[in-house]
Amino acid sequence: MVEVTSASQADINWLVREDASAGKAWVSRCVALGEYLIARQAGEIVGFLRFSRFWGRVPYMEMIRVLPGHHRSGVGTALFLAWEEAMRGEGARLLMTSSECDESRPQDWHRRNGFSETGAIELPGLQLVPEVFFVKRID
Repeated sequence: MVEVTSASQADINWLVREDASAGKAWVSRCVALGEYLIARQAGEIVGFLRFSRFWGRVPYMEMIRVLPGHHRSGVGTALFLAWEEAMRGEGARLLMTSSECDESRPQDWHRRNGFSETGAIELPGLQLVPEVFFVKRID
């Protein structure tokens, strides 16, 4: 069984290690704002979902990660469904996410979970390939 909760101060060191590209200051900020969900199985953290709000309003899933050995066990789905329900509870009507255009597996996952492609942008100097954006209506 997967238990999903908001991350707490006690989870920061684990998140800094597992969400290494974010850095401690950003992880701490996101935890303080309630922008991390943590998945646990048998009391152990096995995944996380980090989000923000595009334009300060639209919930945007920045990162979802499930530890190796726990893939395809429902952890990612549990994280996503908990996030979707929390955002619906806050009155959101639209969710956003993205992936690099050459990442077919994440894009397939987004589509399986109800997202549809809405466009792409190039980020010269930051990424070698365009970023594809997805949206999902939840109203």
